[in-house]
Amino acid sequence: MTDIDLAAIKAERARLAAEYIPAERQESSARGIHHAALICSDVEQTIKFYQGLLEFPLTELFGNRDYKGSTHFFFDVGNGNLLAFFDFPGLDLGPYLETLGNINHIAISVTKEKWDHLRGKLDAAGVEYHVASGTSIYFKDPDGVRLELLADPLGEMYGTKVG
Repeated sequence: MTDIDLAAIKAERARLAAEYIPAERQESSARGIHHAALICSDVEQTIKFYQGLLEFPLTELFGNRDYKGSTHFFFDVGNGNLLAFFDFPGLDLGPYLETLGNINHIAISVTKEKWDHLRGKLDAAGVEYHVASGTSIYFKDPDGVRLELLADPLGEMYGTKVG
Protein backbone atom coordinates (compact mmCIF):
# COMPACT_ATOMS: atom_id res chain seq x y z
CA MET A 1 0.00 0.00 0.00
CA THR A 2 1.29 3.44 -0.85
CA ASP A 3 1.50 6.25 1.70
CA ILE A 4 -1.67 8.30 1.90
CA ASP A 5 -2.30 11.82 3.17
CA LEU A 6 -5.05 11.28 5.76
CA ALA A 7 -5.53 15.02 6.35
CA ALA A 8 -6.11 15.59 2.62
CA ILE A 9 -8.56 12.69 2.48
CA LYS A 10 -10.47 14.06 5.48
CA ALA A 11 -10.61 17.52 3.85
CA GLU A 12 -11.87 16.01 0.58
CA ARG A 13 -14.62 14.12 2.43
CA ALA A 14 -15.71 17.36 4.09
CA ARG A 15 -15.74 19.14 0.71
CA LEU A 16 -17.81 16.39 -0.91
CA ALA A 17 -20.29 16.30 1.98
CA ALA A 18 -20.71 20.08 1.91
CA GLU A 19 -21.23 20.09 -1.85
CA TYR A 20 -23.45 17.02 -2.31
CA ILE A 21 -25.43 16.38 0.89
CA PRO A 22 -28.27 18.91 0.92
CA ALA A 23 -29.45 20.49 4.17
CA GLU A 24 -32.91 19.10 3.44
CA ARG A 25 -33.05 15.48 2.32
CA GLN A 26 -34.59 14.95 -1.10
CA GLU A 27 -36.83 12.01 -1.92
CA SER A 28 -35.10 9.24 -3.86
CA SER A 29 -36.35 8.22 -7.28
CA ALA A 30 -35.93 4.57 -6.20
CA ARG A 31 -38.28 2.37 -4.16
CA GLY A 32 -35.48 0.21 -2.76
CA ILE A 33 -33.15 -2.57 -3.81
CA HIS A 34 -35.17 -5.28 -5.52
CA HIS A 35 -32.23 -7.68 -5.31
CA ALA A 36 -28.47 -7.75 -5.36
CA ALA A 37 -27.22 -10.64 -7.53
CA LEU A 38 -24.06 -12.57 -6.69
CA ILE A 39 -22.39 -15.58 -8.27
CA CYS A 40 -21.96 -18.85 -6.39
CA SER A 41 -20.05 -22.03 -7.12
CA ASP A 42 -22.66 -24.47 -5.77
CA VAL A 43 -26.41 -23.90 -5.49
CA GLU A 44 -27.07 -26.36 -2.65
CA GLN A 45 -24.05 -25.20 -0.62
CA THR A 46 -25.32 -21.63 -0.96
CA ILE A 47 -28.85 -22.58 0.11
CA LYS A 48 -27.52 -24.45 3.15
CA PHE A 49 -25.42 -21.42 4.16
CA TYR A 50 -27.94 -18.63 3.61
CA GLN A 51 -31.15 -20.45 4.55
CA GLY A 52 -29.79 -23.09 6.92
CA LEU A 53 -27.16 -21.10 8.80
CA LEU A 54 -28.25 -17.47 8.41
CA GLU A 55 -32.00 -18.21 8.36
CA PHE A 56 -32.77 -16.18 5.21
CA PRO A 57 -35.69 -18.02 3.58
CA LEU A 58 -35.24 -19.23 0.01
CA THR A 59 -38.11 -17.63 -1.92
CA GLU A 60 -37.66 -18.75 -5.53
CA LEU A 61 -35.41 -20.89 -7.73
CA PHE A 62 -35.57 -21.05 -11.54
CA GLY A 63 -33.43 -21.22 -14.66
CA ASN A 64 -31.40 -18.15 -15.61
CA ARG A 65 -32.81 -16.69 -18.83
CA ASP A 66 -29.38 -15.45 -19.96
CA TYR A 67 -27.27 -18.59 -19.58
CA LYS A 68 -28.52 -22.14 -20.22
CA GLY A 69 -27.95 -24.45 -17.25
CA SER A 70 -27.53 -21.57 -14.80
CA THR A 71 -29.83 -21.29 -11.78
CA HIS A 72 -31.17 -17.97 -10.46
CA PHE A 73 -32.42 -18.06 -6.86
CA PHE A 74 -33.43 -15.62 -4.16
CA PHE A 75 -33.30 -15.24 -0.37
CA ASP A 76 -35.49 -12.94 1.72
CA VAL A 77 -33.24 -10.61 3.75
CA GLY A 78 -36.15 -8.69 5.24
CA ASN A 79 -38.02 -5.47 4.60
CA GLY A 80 -38.91 -6.53 1.05
CA ASN A 81 -35.26 -6.96 0.02
CA LEU A 82 -33.80 -9.98 -1.72
CA LEU A 83 -30.31 -11.40 -2.10
CA ALA A 84 -30.04 -13.35 -5.35
CA PHE A 85 -27.51 -15.78 -6.75
CA PHE A 86 -26.55 -17.31 -10.05
CA ASP A 87 -24.37 -20.32 -10.69
CA PHE A 88 -22.61 -20.59 -14.05
CA PRO A 89 -21.77 -24.27 -14.58
CA GLY A 90 -19.13 -24.87 -17.19
CA LEU A 91 -17.60 -21.39 -17.06
CA ASP A 92 -14.84 -22.40 -14.62
CA LEU A 93 -14.96 -19.06 -12.80
CA GLY A 94 -12.16 -18.29 -10.37
CA PRO A 95 -12.57 -17.61 -6.64
CA TYR A 96 -13.92 -14.35 -5.24
CA LEU A 97 -11.61 -11.40 -5.81
CA GLU A 98 -12.05 -7.90 -4.42
CA THR A 99 -11.54 -5.50 -7.31
CA LEU A 100 -12.75 -2.08 -8.39
CA GLY A 101 -16.40 -2.27 -9.31
CA ASN A 102 -16.86 -5.40 -7.20
CA ILE A 103 -18.50 -5.82 -3.80
CA ASN A 104 -16.50 -5.10 -0.65
CA HIS A 105 -19.22 -6.51 1.60
CA ILE A 106 -22.97 -6.76 2.03
CA ALA A 107 -24.33 -5.43 5.33
CA ILE A 108 -27.57 -7.05 6.46
CA SER A 109 -29.59 -5.54 9.28
CA VAL A 110 -30.72 -7.81 12.11
CA THR A 111 -32.05 -7.20 15.60
CA LYS A 112 -29.62 -7.49 18.50
CA GLU A 113 -31.38 -10.70 19.56
CA LYS A 114 -30.97 -12.23 16.08
CA TRP A 115 -27.36 -10.95 16.00
CA ASP A 116 -26.60 -12.86 19.20
CA HIS A 117 -28.46 -15.95 17.93
CA LEU A 118 -26.69 -15.96 14.54
CA ARG A 119 -23.31 -15.35 16.17
CA GLY A 120 -23.90 -18.54 18.16
CA LYS A 121 -24.76 -20.39 14.94
CA LEU A 122 -21.57 -19.08 13.28
CA ASP A 123 -19.60 -20.33 16.30
CA ALA A 124 -21.28 -23.75 16.17
CA ALA A 125 -20.60 -24.03 12.43
CA GLY A 126 -16.94 -23.03 12.86
CA VAL A 127 -17.29 -19.95 10.64
CA GLU A 128 -14.50 -17.47 11.33
CA TYR A 129 -15.64 -13.91 11.93
CA HIS A 130 -14.58 -10.53 13.28
CA VAL A 131 -16.71 -8.38 15.60
CA ALA A 132 -16.42 -4.60 15.19
CA SER A 133 -17.94 -1.84 17.34
CA GLY A 134 -20.05 -4.37 19.24
CA THR A 135 -22.78 -4.38 16.58
CA SER A 136 -21.08 -5.74 13.43
CA ILE A 137 -20.02 -9.30 12.64
CA TYR A 138 -17.91 -9.69 9.48
CA PHE A 139 -17.47 -13.12 7.91
CA LYS A 140 -17.32 -14.80 4.50
CA ASP A 141 -19.80 -17.00 2.69
CA PRO A 142 -18.67 -20.32 1.15
CA ASP A 143 -17.42 -18.50 -1.98
CA GLY A 144 -15.55 -15.77 -0.10
CA VAL A 145 -18.10 -12.95 -0.31
CA ARG A 146 -17.70 -10.77 2.78
CA LEU A 147 -20.92 -10.30 4.76
CA GLU A 148 -21.77 -8.12 7.73
CA LEU A 149 -24.56 -8.73 10.20
CA LEU A 150 -25.32 -5.29 11.62
CA ALA A 151 -27.40 -4.92 14.80
CA ASP A 152 -27.82 -1.15 14.45
CA PRO A 153 -31.28 0.07 13.40
CA LEU A 154 -31.91 0.56 9.70
CA GLY A 155 -30.62 3.98 8.67
CA GLU A 156 -28.01 4.11 11.45
CA MET A 157 -24.44 2.90 11.76
CA TYR A 158 -22.45 3.04 14.98
CA GLY A 159 -24.65 5.82 16.36
CA THR A 160 -24.57 7.96 13.19
CA LYS A 161 -27.66 8.49 11.03
CA VAL A 162 -26.71 7.34 7.51
CA GLY A 163 -30.12 6.96 5.92
